[in-house]
Amino acid sequence: MDTVSRPIWEIAYETRKLWQKPYFGAVPYLDAMCSLTNITDDYGCDSGSSLVAYFLANATSWKGDDARRIKKELNAMLKS
Repeated sequence: MDTVSRPIWEIAYETRKLWQKPYFGAVPYLDAMCSLTNITDDYGCDSGSSLVAYFLANATSWKGDDARRIKKELNAMLKS
């Protein structure tokens, strides 16, 4: 599966736009994701992959088609 993925910051900005009242536990990870381009980037001492994983763990309350699409995209990045 050779696909071109969007930058993480772009996904984070779309998430902020669509998820009007994010769960407080997801906010710090969403904020940090705004500074990442690739899953291999680092944010301080944290890896991009750990930030995405922690965001997904804290975004379970976000439901709907957009949420499923974005979570699927982020999960695919983690698996690649």
